[in-house]
Amino acid sequence: MTNLKVGGVPEHFNYPWYITLKNKEYNEHNINLRWQDYPGGTGQMCKALREGTVDIAIVLTEGIIKDIAAGNPSKILQTFIKTPLVWGIHVGAKSSFNKIEDLENATIAISRFGSGSHLMAIVNAHNQGWDVSKLKFKVIGNLEGGIDALTNGEADYFMWEHFTTKPLVDNGIFRRIDDCPTPWPCFVIAVRNEVLENNFEEVKKVLDIINSETKDFKKRDNIDETLAKRYEQQLEDIQKWLKITEWNDGKPITKNLITRIQNKMVQFNVIQEKKNSGEFIKNMYL
Repeated sequence: MTNLKVGGVPEHFNYPWYITLKNKEYNEHNINLRWQDYPGGTGQMCKALREGTVDIAIVLTEGIIKDIAAGNPSKILQTFIKTPLVWGIHVGAKSSFNKIEDLENATIAISRFGSGSHLMAIVNAHNQGWDVSKLKFKVIGNLEGGIDALTNGEADYFMWEHFTTKPLVDNGIFRRIDDCPTPWPCFVIAVRNEVLENNFEEVKKVLDIINSETKDFKKRDNIDETLAKRYEQQLEDIQKWLKITEWNDGKPITKNLITRIQNKMVQFNVIQEKKNSGEFIKNMYL
């Protein structure tokens, strides 16, 4: 039995993993795959990949590209969610900020440096024409930390996935001022180089199983009701989310896509320079 650890955010995007694990589909191929939640998001997962405490990670595209460029010994195998992620821009319920322009000099809560909440704050600032070098950040760890920071005034605004934070908006904990979609496919599957060298076939089998599940995931009976109940969402919100979300059908990631994303990341000052796009990816099907 080959032991492998996979990790991701405890959000609705990753429910297909839960189904395949619950059905013990990996065990049938002599793979003992274990899931680990990473509520701290992509920054936390990049650290885990570097430290070898996770083997496969479902991470935000911009975060892992930035971290591989900075020396993370991992490769991107494919996109997992091929549509953009919609980031809500939130302030505390009692905040005096009411529109996006008010936030230019405000302090931004981020889970970690290099995380999606950090990098997308830079993208948003660039979209608004603000001076990115003057942005002020407060590291808060995860969504719970973001709630605390906005409630007690340690930070002014916080960017997190629109639908995950929708119950906080509905309950009057956050106010959403605006949305900022990622200008690229949002989630990718990344694997440590050491695991690719030692367990190439097993990783390939894991991809085959999860891609088979996501292919018809949206056609599952009552999947909207299941997700709404499990993630404590309004049914209509989950239905909206399912409408705008597409999983990858197993196609490998291309150098061309990585180049296009790097071009945008340089333009947004998220990375300083482009690297050879081939260094970021591994095609499992050559």
